[in-house]
Amino acid sequence: MKAIILAGGKGTRLYPVTLETPKPLLTVNKKPILNYLVELFFKHGVEDIGITINVDNTDDFDWWYKRWWEGAPIRFFEETAPLGTFGTLALVAHWTKGDDFFVSNGDELKDVNLSALQTYHKSHEAPATVALVSVPNPKDYGVAKIDGHLITEFLEKPENPPSSFISAGLYCLSPEIFEYYTGANNGFAMLEKDLFPHLAKDGKLHGFTFEGKWQDCGTFERWQKAIEEWKDA
Repeated sequence: MKAIILAGGKGTRLYPVTLETPKPLLTVNKKPILNYLVELFFKHGVEDIGITINVDNTDDFDWWYKRWWEGAPIRFFEETAPLGTFGTLALVAHWTKGDDFFVSNGDELKDVNLSALQTYHKSHEAPATVALVSVPNPKDYGVAKIDGHLITEFLEKPENPPSSFISAGLYCLSPEIFEYYTGANNGFAMLEKDLFPHLAKDGKLHGFTFEGKWQDCGTFERWQKAIEEWKDA
């Protein structure tokens, strides 16, 4: 099975730091955030990893690969223009060869049993399964409205969250998702806006809850918390 890590964002909330270093390459306890994700995937038997990056950061990721992972089955896909989280997957769809695949955001730390996620995904024959984690402050994120094992809606930063579960930025996806990709807006599309709501409406968006560790690193405050609290899972 293959995995795709989304690492092409600009990281504007961490400016000016991310003007110098791409957010996935920022360190937590002396190790790039991206390393934790790569280690997680290899630990659970993923055979190949693709990383989508902004073409302006090619040199940074080349250095990272040579420094940490030279020889490992990792390849890069360059975005020459913003495509969004769904658009960039369409860009690399040929690489998945029509098989199920994992997707992860590149700016979060997570400890998830990927084998259990994959088994859950296959057992429900779902086009998309979203890993869900319970957090104490769900209204700061997109909150999942759940009915059994189905996600019926994602509510963005609701004042009264219907649950404590948010997307962990980790998905198990099937090729069927690309039937929902239109290529409009110069190819730009978001999983969160242009795929998941449609799947939820069709009763095809499944949620996989887990109790492992998870930490967003998208702001200075959250990055600092990761440095203070995260240890190798």
